Amino acid sequence: MSENVVHLHKPTDPPTSDTAPTVLTVVPDAPPARPVPLWVRSGGAVKTAVTHERTRSTGRAVARHASYTFNGGRIVARRTWDGRTGARYERMIRAAEAAGNLEAAEEWEERLQRFRAARHHRRMDLLHSPVEAAKGVAVGAGMSVGVLVALGVVMAINTGRVGDVITPLSATIDFIALLIRIVQIVWGPALTIAPFLALLALWSVGRKQHAAPAWALPANVRNGEGEPITPSIVVKALRDLGVPALRNAIKEMGDAGASMLGPIRIAGCGVEVDVTLPSGVSTVEVQNRRRKLAENLTRHEHEVFITIPQAARTVRLWIADSGALDEPIGPSPLVTDESLTADYAKGKAPWGQDLRGDAAALSLYQRHLLITGLSNQGKTAALRSLALWLALDRSVEFWLGDLKGVGDWAMFDGLASVLIQGPTDDHVIQVTEMLEDAVEEMNRRLQAPPGTEFPALIVLVDEAQMAFMCPVKDEDKRPYGGSSSTSRYFMAARKIHNQGRAVNVLLWQGTQDPTDQNLPKLVREGAHTRASLALGTESQARMALGDKAVDGGAAPNLLRPGLDKGTLVVASDGIEIPAGQASITVRTHYISTDDAKVIAERAKALRDGVTTVHVIDRGEERDPLADIFAVFGEAQRLLTQDVLKRLSALNADAYGRWTPGDLRRVLEGTGAEPYKSDGRMVVARERLARALANRDGEGSASANG
Repeated sequence: MSENVVHLHKPTDPPTSDTAPTVLTVVPDAPPARPVPLWVRSGGAVKTAVTHERTRSTGRAVARHASYTFNGGRIVARRTWDGRTGARYERMIRAAEAAGNLEAAEEWEERLQRFRAARHHRRMDLLHSPVEAAKGVAVGAGMSVGVLVALGVVMAINTGRVGDVITPLSATIDFIALLIRIVQIVWGPALTIAPFLALLALWSVGRKQHAAPAWALPANVRNGEGEPITPSIVVKALRDLGVPALRNAIKEMGDAGASMLGPIRIAGCGVEVDVTLPSGVSTVEVQNRRRKLAENLTRHEHEVFITIPQAARTVRLWIADSGALDEPIGPSPLVTDESLTADYAKGKAPWGQDLRGDAAALSLYQRHLLITGLSNQGKTAALRSLALWLALDRSVEFWLGDLKGVGDWAMFDGLASVLIQGPTDDHVIQVTEMLEDAVEEMNRRLQAPPGTEFPALIVLVDEAQMAFMCPVKDEDKRPYGGSSSTSRYFMAARKIHNQGRAVNVLLWQGTQDPTDQNLPKLVREGAHTRASLALGTESQARMALGDKAVDGGAAPNLLRPGLDKGTLVVASDGIEIPAGQASITVRTHYISTDDAKVIAERAKALRDGVTTVHVIDRGEERDPLADIFAVFGEAQRLLTQDVLKRLSALNADAYGRWTPGDLRRVLEGTGAEPYKSDGRMVVARERLARALANRDGEGSASANG
């Protein structure tokens, strides 16, 4: 008889066959868990209840409203004390002395003396007032009784009853008794309610002043969300700026630190305030702490701008409404107003808005232009919007070189006399030759008779850093790029900067990420209008705008790359800048490429037709008659001066020095000679076409013969 074996541990080897004996494994039960003590469970529940968000919110609310009431009482007591004593004047005197303003200190001291004299006079009057008050009450009571008795006599005469003599007096006594009974009834409840009303009034004062610890205030107030800028907030932000002399001066001023501040004025999408710094505090110390000042004002760094007005030892703070600068501005008037035209000499280009929200317009008259910034920040769009506006003046001519070559300026085909697009060294060579042709045109104009007026010629180079960095040299070993006296591009730009504006030959350049290598000092300082988008460093900001603008508060290096696209810091006398400032920040209108094409078509419609030259060719033999016909474009008739100007743009080497006599000599005998129309010499396109057809026909006949 087989017997079953019970093992207390699990076997390691499996059974070898089905006939193996049955094995039962007995696993002992785990020991029971120890019960959690009652005090531990209670403590955890208490901790959870205490740290719960609802409990914390309730605690903050209780502390906040209690602080409102308590601190409201302090505020009312302080106001009462200030009203009854000269404490306010003494604080203002200390504030003026701490700020080094002795004239203001003397003025407040004089006001304090007048206040004390008036208070002494009132106190002396109180010595005589009881007797005078008693006399006044007696006289008043006697007169009142007499009037009432006289009224009663009149009533008695009217009614014939003698008792009516005391009727008015009796009625008055009854009315006084009624008032006394009303007061007796109301007095008790009023005494009970009065303390609660007083506490409510104190709570209201404290709530309006946010007189509670910061941790107990509501979340939106703690974060500064929507918090208006007040004198106390500005003074506190300056006190906590980390400038010891400023902090000590404000502490000595007590609550009168607001005496440093001018009026807080609404300025566009923010406010503006002038701060007169105490003696021993320089404006640079405040400028260098812009980020900390912004954070103290519960703003982002880009929402606070610090400039230096004309007043000595003063900084001007412009503080944006929270988030206002992240909102886009409206479309350009060039897009919305199809009837808009331009006037080079007297008009201003609608470029965008300043920080106040006012329209920012730029005069382009006889001003060389430089726009720089980091890549992809809106440089081309800002430059192109100015060119599109000026293109609406039909008298303005454009020679344009785009060294990026991605089509940003393609809409100027048929609008610009010269249009070079491409990033290669060959394109740099062509752009350099374009500038040298502009120098020749400038020299021709300078040699014209005095008083001669010339239309504007805008020579525009986008991505000009490509030209300065070009390593190619010509056959005479002269470099196209660089900043030496042998650099062809550099010298051409310098010559135009030196004398071009006198004869309306202007150089506009757009460049990115400026350095001394890709934007030489002499070239950048030759521009009358200098504007910068976001930059990386302060040294680049100085290259872009100059030391004066940066020392005056211009800080394109503090703009946010990518977020502040199209926002420019501009230093120019062609734009209205607030008095005492060296620059202005402009948020430019964005004009898309499609909209730019539409505006360019409007500009083309204002002109007789422009033949755009895409490549400047200097070596081939020219066919003057064919070139004259080519520059007509769609125009049917041109003035001889316009023909000469277009020929010079086509090829300055061949036609740059032509005179009306040269033009007459070439056309003589062709049947297309210049003739007078309305008192001016013109050339007709139809006659030129006939002359070319006749010449080509004669050439074919000679070949056949």
